[in-house]
Amino acid sequence: MRLVSFEHSGERGWGVITPRDEIVCGNRRWEGRYPTLKAALAALDHGAIADMAESETPDLALDAVRLLPPVPDPEHIYCAGLNYLAHAHEVAKAAPDAPRIFLRTASSLVAHGQPIERPKVSTDLDYEGELAVVIGQGGRHIAAGTAMAHVAGFTCFMDGSIRDYQKNTTTAGKNFYATGAMGPWLVTPEEIGDWRELSLETRLNGEVVQSAKTSAMMVSIGELIAYVSTISVLQPGDVIVTGTPEGIGCRREPPLWMKPGDVIEVEISRIGTLRNRVVDET
Repeated sequence: MRLVSFEHSGERGWGVITPRDEIVCGNRRWEGRYPTLKAALAALDHGAIADMAESETPDLALDAVRLLPPVPDPEHIYCAGLNYLAHAHEVAKAAPDAPRIFLRTASSLVAHGQPIERPKVSTDLDYEGELAVVIGQGGRHIAAGTAMAHVAGFTCFMDGSIRDYQKNTTTAGKNFYATGAMGPWLVTPEEIGDWRELSLETRLNGEVVQSAKTSAMMVSIGELIAYVSTISVLQPGDVIVTGTPEGIGCRREPPLWMKPGDVIEVEISRIGTLRNRVVDET
């Protein structure tokens, strides 16, 4: 299934995308009891959502809505740094002994098709294409071997970074308003199969700048879930971003910064393409 959050004529909702690119609206079907996808993930199992999609007539065309991030209101967004060895090498770092986790805020992200903002105070806006997972079943002290059962789905993520501010702190560089993106939708695990077989590609203005297999991750998704759940209680709708491969702009000569008018795309096989245009902050 492809799950989506959207806005349409003042309505904010969520639903399942049909093979004909129409949306069966879950917020309508359950009469507001689960107004957001996060609320639905907390209350409903996969089968209930699938049954709803199969038994109901679609409500909206996908191209008639404004997409939101798949989970617009996550409690937490955990991001893994240096999880591809070649990326660690390009930033002159050794492979970490433990996962390098930092947080992003929901306000730092936009949806597919929405503009990414280059802030007034910096031109050092860099790209990082990544695979993200959304938690369906929460928990604490989750075992790595069973952690994938806690995953509701997979999506594309663009971890936009303001590199000069990142030199001060990771929190500063990673959390400028509207500098990152997530989407276009959430794809459930049965559609993905083995996540290690996915291909990730980042393109800037059509030129490939990052290309990797997700099997190159040093810390697996299950291990990331287990690690984060030792620190915090994972909640339905929480996002775990799994790291970027090599090819980032700040390590090129000269540096390759995103600028207004650019189009950045993150494509992951079996998921789709997250596409955003860059604008200046107004």
